[in-house]
Amino acid sequence: MTEFTEDELQNLLADNLPAGHKSGYVALVGRPNVGKSTLLNTMLRQKIAIVSHRPQTTRIQQLGIVTEPDHQIVFVDTPGIMQKAAHKLDELMVDSAVDALNDADVLVWLIDGTETPNAEDSNLAEMMTKANGKILLVINKNDQIPPEQVVERTDAFRNLLPADTDWFFISAQHKRGTDELYQKIIDSLPEGPRYYPADQITQTFTRDIVAELIREQILLNIRDEIPHGTTVLIELFDENAKPIHIKANIFVERDSHKPIVIGANGKMLKQIGAKARKEIEDLIDEQVFLELWVKIAPKWRKREGQLKRFGYIAKDK
Repeated sequence: MTEFTEDELQNLLADNLPAGHKSGYVALVGRPNVGKSTLLNTMLRQKIAIVSHRPQTTRIQQLGIVTEPDHQIVFVDTPGIMQKAAHKLDELMVDSAVDALNDADVLVWLIDGTETPNAEDSNLAEMMTKANGKILLVINKNDQIPPEQVVERTDAFRNLLPADTDWFFISAQHKRGTDELYQKIIDSLPEGPRYYPADQITQTFTRDIVAELIREQILLNIRDEIPHGTTVLIELFDENAKPIHIKANIFVERDSHKPIVIGANGKMLKQIGAKARKEIEDLIDEQVFLELWVKIAPKWRKREGQLKRFGYIAKDK
């Protein structure tokens, strides 16, 4: 991305589009935990999507919008596509990813280059081939692949797609090969209008990103399966207070999980809160007073009413 001149900035704000302006939706799809959210943050050059080493970190479809004088790219970060859904939340996540796949102008299939293709990859390749978007095969984590396995691993995934599919070898975390990928995405977009204001970077409300940043710290600081059964709901977001006052409830599925999230003498909850507060302050560029509480919502991932309460299903459905 570039620095804008004063004239370019005025044109952006005034929606004066140059001839040949390109725009479109780019779906980031793939198995859980292959680096889609890391790639989104890299393309935006700022953090809006949470990242952890755990599968299924991304639960909601999130847009990341990049606007330049001659193009606007709407990246769609999707939950990982899995074959077997363990509960209603998993089903919703897969449906969200498939919807994005079918609606996109460009499909960036991000794969973990340290792994070989499996049945999920074959199924996803078939779905992408039937969709209308241009497919870009993107092999991530290239810094972790032994040199002697590069050709074999790359060909294994390329063989699942049409022979003329463009492919890239990148490290989203270390920003290697991402500039070339970005340019290919631009080249692959159709000419079109600007879909969002020039200064908008996501459609997600700040309070929802804040909830995700808190959940990210739960994923990073607590082991085992407990984090997968947690969700975060913002109860208070007082922007008039100085510092900004945020109150959030962390919900767990079992009574036995609550003391683990809190920790001895509240140590774990304080650790989660301190690290989350720093991420939130970096996001909004303001000081924050963060108040966290832990509550129990039994089997919430399986219950439609709870999923609506926590925002995973629209309340009008």
